[in-house]
Amino acid sequence: MKEIREMSREEKLKKLRELELELLKLRTLVRSGGAVENPGRISLIRKDIARLKTALCEEGYRV
Repeated sequence: MKEIREMSREEKLKKLRELELELLKLRTLVRSGGAVENPGRISLIRKDIARLKTALCEEGYRV
C-alpha cells in the first residue's frame, strides 16, 4: 500500500486501467473454457484494484 500512496494520481489511474484490462482478459479466458496458468492471479488483481481505488478516494478523486 505504501508503494501505491507514493504514486502520482496519473500513475494510479494508468495502473488501475491496466489491471482492469488484465482482469477482463483473464475472466474472458475462464468463461470461454480456457485454463488460466495462475488462477490466484485473479484475486490478486482484484485486491490491487481495490487498493488503488481506496488510495484514489483518499485523495478525493471519485472512481
